Amino acid sequence: MKNNFLLLITVFVLSLFQQLNAQKNPSFDATNARDGEKVEYCHQHKKQAILEQNPVYLKSKMQDEIEFQKLLKKPVQKGIVYKIPIVFHVLHINGVENITDEQIMDALFILNRDFRKLNADTATVHADFQGMPFDSEIEFVLATKAPNGACFKGITRTMSPLSYDGADGNAQVTAIRNGNDVFNGSWAGNKYMNIFICGEIGGAAGYTTNPASWSGTAMTNGIWILHNYVGSLGTGSVNGSRALTHEVGHWLNLSHTWGPNNNPGNASSCSSDDQVEDTPTCIGVTSCNLNANTCSDDDAYWGFNIRDNVENYMDYSYCSKMYTAGQVARMRAALLVGSTGRANLWTANNLAATGATGNLVLCKAEFTADKKTVCTGEQVQLLDDSYNAATGWNWEITPATGWSFVSGSAATSQNPQLNFTLSGLYTVKLTSTDGTTTDNEIKSNYLRILPASTTIPYWEGFEGYSTLDNLTNWEVYNPNNNNAYTIENTTAHSGTQCAKIVNFGQAPSNIDELISAPIDLSVVPSSGSVTLSFRYAYRKKVTADYEYLKVFISADCGTDWAQRKTIGGTQLSSLTSSTTWKPTQQSDWTTVHMINVTNNYFTENFRMKFRFEGEGGNNFYLDDINLYEGSPSDNLVIGVDELNTFNSLELFPNPTEDELNLRFSLDKKEDMKFVISDLSGKITQQHSFKASEGSNLVMFDTNSLSAGMYFLTIGTSTSSKTMQFVVK
Repeated sequence: MKNNFLLLITVFVLSLFQQLNAQKNPSFDATNARDGEKVEYCHQHKKQAILEQNPVYLKSKMQDEIEFQKLLKKPVQKGIVYKIPIVFHVLHINGVENITDEQIMDALFILNRDFRKLNADTATVHADFQGMPFDSEIEFVLATKAPNGACFKGITRTMSPLSYDGADGNAQVTAIRNGNDVFNGSWAGNKYMNIFICGEIGGAAGYTTNPASWSGTAMTNGIWILHNYVGSLGTGSVNGSRALTHEVGHWLNLSHTWGPNNNPGNASSCSSDDQVEDTPTCIGVTSCNLNANTCSDDDAYWGFNIRDNVENYMDYSYCSKMYTAGQVARMRAALLVGSTGRANLWTANNLAATGATGNLVLCKAEFTADKKTVCTGEQVQLLDDSYNAATGWNWEITPATGWSFVSGSAATSQNPQLNFTLSGLYTVKLTSTDGTTTDNEIKSNYLRILPASTTIPYWEGFEGYSTLDNLTNWEVYNPNNNNAYTIENTTAHSGTQCAKIVNFGQAPSNIDELISAPIDLSVVPSSGSVTLSFRYAYRKKVTADYEYLKVFISADCGTDWAQRKTIGGTQLSSLTSSTTWKPTQQSDWTTVHMINVTNNYFTENFRMKFRFEGEGGNNFYLDDINLYEGSPSDNLVIGVDELNTFNSLELFPNPTEDELNLRFSLDKKEDMKFVISDLSGKITQQHSFKASEGSNLVMFDTNSLSAGMYFLTIGTSTSSKTMQFVVK
């Protein structure tokens, strides 16, 4: 369906301008979506319409088109395979959109399978198109060298809330350029085919722009795509797995089969044109209607009225499986245009510079774990992530006791499984080799094995701690790697200490979590009730601040979490302080009682998590976390000195050398037990004591203890309290 070139430009531009009004309305356009989906499948031509508003762009685009048309007239050179360096940039907020490497590799496999006509379903195209699916002889190879020459695995990851704000794709790319974990700078579009994987991209499943000198070297000369339209694994699906094949077609100068617009099913599309002779005139479909024959004016190429090529990748059907020879000719011609940067991508020099030659060597030992925090008795699987080639592995775990390899795993396994029987922090070292090159990676205190569940009533006032780091009873999560939860010793609701986040003056979009060790709620009958109470203090910096405190609970030691409380914006506080703030009186604190810890959470390994989502407002303080059976109480429910608070509970000196002292007071006599244990959970001392009414002082000899961190657990017949101390 080839028309006069000048008519092509005129129709193309007019069609794009007609899409501008639709682009102004951000609401969901069902006519641009496949049947049953709530996302518009493609915004290619809508994005092009915005570009066409710029006269300078329009002029350069017409010059690009002239060069392209000259190249298109030349015969396709079969047997020459163009290889394109590809990089997947994942923009995420640590949610489902942070898809796995495995899902990305599956997407790459599907992309290459489709472009090389290796998909078995080409044999099942409709009889009218048998023999027409065409091998493009275009392949996509993971880049393994960043712009600065650093070795990487073809994937970058950037944490930013812009993952879910696709109103401006350029802003998303800027976030990736400035914040990814490999190289902070531009990934030139004439050197890499950049794929931007996000949680939301302006209401579309995918989009890109046609080749143009306007953006030839820019990083934005790439493809945006939703995470759940990437591959067929993980968040992806078979039905959405060819969206990337569709968008790469646009990136290589293909239009939709019905022409350059985003309106499949519109009868007026019979007058449109995709500039490909061997694709029948059609109006496009949004489902797999193989009998569609929507236009009667198929041109002389066919000589008769032929049904629509519904199974074409550039339609919206759920059964796309082919490119035609005419489409392949356009895509290969697009790769020869020098002004757009496409012609540089597949050159030998660029393949070498980007490490896309296929000659892989080990450049980095790396690993992850399926879980980094578990309860004792649970298993952890270590996952080799060395790149870009490894044939041998050796794992070392420190301390060497308190764990064992699960049957079938060994120190030389690629992905061994471990079982932990003692609590503590474990360091992991991996040594990888490709037979020639060897590298190792050490992650200190990488695995956190939690101590045995404590009993209720449970109270945490953060007294006696010098730091929250490297403790097994609280886990600090700080993905932004900036200010995290710390101990504050100049203010508190009760006692002298609390937990604090220095939020004042931080850059926006921060997530910080404080996660408890396991607490045993299995003692609570299913007909009973549990209350989670806590106190916080906070001020906004300016009235417009909207920050959140969210509380999550888990019944299975943190494998699964349920959000049970959200306090945000003015509900968190309506007061402001333009300077750094801290509470100075009891009225500065707010008490929260949560009664929605339901009986399906009455398990042995209950955990709770306090997440603060900051935007650079003012500081946040947390104190008196209290978990207890029964109805809410404004007084602490604590057990050891149930008629007193812990204000008088004092552990000193800390750090200590020879002797540790514990001072507390009681309103009544109490039989008490004291246990000292090390980080691995090994008990080093046990003592029984009949505490008297009034003030008590207990002294412990620490001469026999090696230097390090220890825990003192104070227990009665109904409850316990654990405090941390250090021996010098």
